[in-house]
Amino acid sequence: MSNNFSAADISPLWTSYQYDTVSKCGLHFFLNHVDDPDIKQILEQTLALVEEHIEHIKELFHRANHPLPHAFTTEDVNVQAPRLFSDQLYLKYVYNMTDFMMNSYGLGLTVSDREDVISYYSTNIEAANKLNKQAKKLEKQKGLYIGSPQIPKQTKIEFINKQNFINGWIGERRPLLGVEITNLVFHAKRNAIGHALITGFSQVAASKEVRKFFERGRDISGKHFEIFTSILHEEFLSESALLLTSEVTDSTVAPFSDRLMMTFVSNLIASSMGQYGVALSSSPRHDLSVHYSRLIAEVGKYANEGNKILINNGWLEQPPMAADRRDLAK
Repeated sequence: MSNNFSAADISPLWTSYQYDTVSKCGLHFFLNHVDDPDIKQILEQTLALVEEHIEHIKELFHRANHPLPHAFTTEDVNVQAPRLFSDQLYLKYVYNMTDFMMNSYGLGLTVSDREDVISYYSTNIEAANKLNKQAKKLEKQKGLYIGSPQIPKQTKIEFINKQNFINGWIGERRPLLGVEITNLVFHAKRNAIGHALITGFSQVAASKEVRKFFERGRDISGKHFEIFTSILHEEFLSESALLLTSEVTDSTVAPFSDRLMMTFVSNLIASSMGQYGVALSSSPRHDLSVHYSRLIAEVGKYANEGNKILINNGWLEQPPMAADRRDLAK
């Protein structure tokens, strides 16, 4: 086995290290302000898993003689800052975080070339899945979990023979498919969590420019939440998601650096764009595909604004990239 990383090895590892160091900072702060012993325990388990990931990635980078990213450190978190989020939001964050882990680790497992990197992601998927199930179980025990709407059991096998299967804005519109309902509920829940987190960040950011960016993100996520829940409501389906703004305290003291919060929100944006793309590809109804296409464009524009802020402030660490052959040839 070559000692060097391929592009497919280094890119997901580099991204995982960035995200894990952000998560480590967040979890340390959460653990300094948690009351519920059950939620504290799952936060401790999540932190232990993240720290294990960080050490494993360090080992892989060392083995390949590759420089370690700067990422995020204790300088980016003030654990003594007042509480910003409730225990309930911590639990929902862990559930959402493990879902993100499984998706990103699945991609890393699929594309990686080195056996040690493949083994790393294979192990991580199993651990993240276990933690995800624990978080969901705890949400149910605490009465915080809202499941998806029920749909009728099929009584016979049928094939589609009407064009209204794909109608959306014009003509007779069919009921939502199970997969379309699943996507709408998933994105409503994700936006509810994102809305709460960005609301908190908008209260504590040091930079006026960053605060305004977060305020815009809060408004976008709130609007997207309303779009998804209103479609469910129009179809006489339970909304299956609630806004979580009440789980944010009135603190205006920053527990995290602006750079960390900007990076976290950038990760949320990237994840949203990818998940909207998945929903677009699995939603045949025209009105839904138009919604997802429009929301992807809106989120993409917002992502570009965020990248400009990161670059202008010198906060965006250079990811691994190919050699500039044109520059080398000068």
